[in-house]
Amino acid sequence: MAAIDRPEVLVFDVNETLIDIESLNPYFARVFGDSGVLREWFGQLVTYSMTVTLAECYADFFSLGQSVLRMIAEYRDVELTDEDVLALTDAMASMPPHPDVPEGLSRLRDDGYRLVALTNSPSRAGCATPLERAGLGDYFESRLSVDTLRVFKPAPALYRYAAQQADVAPSACMMVAAHVWDTIGAQAVGFGGALIMRPGNAPLRASVVPQPDLVAADVICLARQLARTFRK
Repeated sequence: MAAIDRPEVLVFDVNETLIDIESLNPYFARVFGDSGVLREWFGQLVTYSMTVTLAECYADFFSLGQSVLRMIAEYRDVELTDEDVLALTDAMASMPPHPDVPEGLSRLRDDGYRLVALTNSPSRAGCATPLERAGLGDYFESRLSVDTLRVFKPAPALYRYAAQQADVAPSACMMVAAHVWDTIGAQAVGFGGALIMRPGNAPLRASVVPQPDLVAADVICLARQLARTFRK
């Protein structure tokens, strides 16, 4: 790993990085008879979030998630009720944190890092966000949603926006995410990148893309790596 400077701000992805999308497995098992459809749905949701960004036709993440659900049901010949569709949105808004997350975030904050969240999930006036409903909101000095700019990650403008909101240069930030497409987008504008190896995620070993500066099994391990790398 090349030498890196100690980041001032750690910018966290939320879905899958901090909160556990596997908690949706029972929903997909009930609706489709196969919990494995969760990964199909989430992969399609990410694909179409990037598509609507490139095509400049925005829909918020929860609404897009409903549309992708209906699409999958149609080609799988599964009949969905309106209640089924609404139940997914409720489930998406209520996912729990991974067990390592509260301790990991506490360690990072105690070690002097500023913590910011940057999520694809929408922020709606008067409604608690998934981060807040997971009990994690107070760890972060700011909680940013892609709704503000109406584009999805990995659009470069979002990472620059996060740095601007923190009043630092992009080089003072490190993106922490379970998805390599997220770290690639952030590193392209000057962030550092840390990959959290949640199930189903791994580095993309391609020479044409920046590799994560740090790879950790979970947020506690990330805190330990940062502490070793930047001993006071």
